[in-house]
Amino acid sequence: MKIHPMWAAYPTLAPELSATLQLIEDEVHPDNKPVAEALVRMINSGGKLLRPAYCLLFSQFKTVDRQKMIALAAAIETLHTATLVHDDIVDKAATRRNEPTIAAQFGNDVAVYAGDYLFVVCFKLIAHYASDLRSVQQDSLSMERILNGEMAQMARRYNVDMTIDDYLHQVTGKTGQLFALAAFIGAYESGQSLRFAKKTEAIGLNIGIAFQLLDDILDYTATASAMGKPVHEDMRQGVYSAPLVLAMSQNRQAFTPLLAKRETMSDEDVDAVLALIQQYDGVAKARALAADYTAKAQAQLATLPDLPARALLIQLTESLLTRKQ
Repeated sequence: MKIHPMWAAYPTLAPELSATLQLIEDEVHPDNKPVAEALVRMINSGGKLLRPAYCLLFSQFKTVDRQKMIALAAAIETLHTATLVHDDIVDKAATRRNEPTIAAQFGNDVAVYAGDYLFVVCFKLIAHYASDLRSVQQDSLSMERILNGEMAQMARRYNVDMTIDDYLHQVTGKTGQLFALAAFIGAYESGQSLRFAKKTEAIGLNIGIAFQLLDDILDYTATASAMGKPVHEDMRQGVYSAPLVLAMSQNRQAFTPLLAKRETMSDEDVDAVLALIQQYDGVAKARALAADYTAKAQAQLATLPDLPARALLIQLTESLLTRKQ
């Protein structure tokens, strides 16, 4: 299976990520053939597979059945993909990874069922391969936190009084939890103690928050073709991320008249907001915050056993802060 070229730098991990993608494709076979084909295209459309990668790496601190860990990594990526399908419905997104979204191709009704189907695939894999109920419980708890993060984001749409603490609360649930779950499942299901798994869960959470911060920064600095989706759309939809929130905290009155136009913001209005974000160092402040969370994660990683997996985890986490897309 074709995986993102970034994994060429990780020759011991790349084959397992390819096997993860293949397993997901093998498991995705709903009765609706066009939807099945669209889901397979989405799964193979160039996602970075960071969450399954972290699951696999955190499992390497102990000798374990690799096929089991590949299956659990596939469950993590399937869960992630399901949330993306549903996100695209809520966001009315037309493209993702330079491909039409499931909703754009088949309508919202079919997309809801497609996302639900992926949740079923996730739980089938977890139920079949997890060693005990702890992983099932962790998966359920993480899903609850992810949904709470999504609902918090929805409740704060178009809120010009949003603070950076509000933002961090929602991304802790929305993105942080999937990275935390990946780390926990990787460690716990490889036979490590619950204490060790909880430690890796905390590391995964910090990595996930740093990743989301960088993703939101790229929405203000990258092109649509590089991102694989429209940029600046979140602003029009009232989803205010770190660069904008941090800049607004310096002078809310400057932003309010422009943001008050909501979805009717013109390209000129968006450009004016971007200029204000630059004036008030929103992107630079967000980068500093991402660096803080990355540093926390790196300090935690440094306390793990001195094995090849630790060096790979440190290398991968450092690379997230310098990515361009």
